[in-house]
Amino acid sequence: MNDTVLWKVDGRGVATVTLNRPAVNNAYNGDMIAGLHAAMDALAQEPTLRVVVVTGNGKHFQAGADLAWINTVAKQTPRENDEVSRLTAEAIRRLDTCPVPTVALIQGGCFGGGTGIAAACDIVVASEDAIFSISETRWGLMAGIILPQLCRAMGVRQVRRYALTGERFGAADARRIGFVHEVCPADALRGTGDKIVDAILMNAPAATTATKLRTLASADAFVDDGEMRDLIQEHARTRQLAEATEGLASFKEKRKPAWYPG
Repeated sequence: MNDTVLWKVDGRGVATVTLNRPAVNNAYNGDMIAGLHAAMDALAQEPTLRVVVVTGNGKHFQAGADLAWINTVAKQTPRENDEVSRLTAEAIRRLDTCPVPTVALIQGGCFGGGTGIAAACDIVVASEDAIFSISETRWGLMAGIILPQLCRAMGVRQVRRYALTGERFGAADARRIGFVHEVCPADALRGTGDKIVDAILMNAPAATTATKLRTLASADAFVDDGEMRDLIQEHARTRQLAEATEGLASFKEKRKPAWYPG
């Protein structure tokens, strides 16, 4: 266990999973990925689990990948890069296919992998100050392992804009395009989430699980093993290309990347 992901389950069977690297805006690294797997392993053993609420400690929900960590991973062997991408992709898939309803509460920045976490949840509530961005291409990377969830959450037309531009968009636009279900004042985020959780708890547990899983199956929303393998390999290889090296260097040096004209 590590403290980058915290979890607890209350007497109603409502779990809260909290991303806990507030000093770096909850940017994910190897420890956080391991923490997500540990949380899901633990919750899978909870016989009374009814709902999972995903939150982020601090000012921001989740600011994407820790780019210093990505730079370190990129210098490792192809096999080691495949393993990092596999663990990351499996964490998203496990959240996506969690048999109980999942609710994400988003405040502040939700970038890169953070949008993947949100897309993998059944219900998303955002505070009015929330800002979203599918930002990987800015750094010479790609959002490959979360693109299936993003396409199903906001639609391929919107992904074709926001994943190709890396633009930031606010909570109101996120709701307009269907990525977010509810927008509320920052001080009402938890309360709004509690109302949704209470609505879920009124429903029969087994029927709720069956409805969720049948909905995913009917929408062809499960990522099969073959597609998963391709996503992992492409994600890992992109991290080791020259564009990623330049993108990460531009981030560290606080400058525009070499591919920007002029």
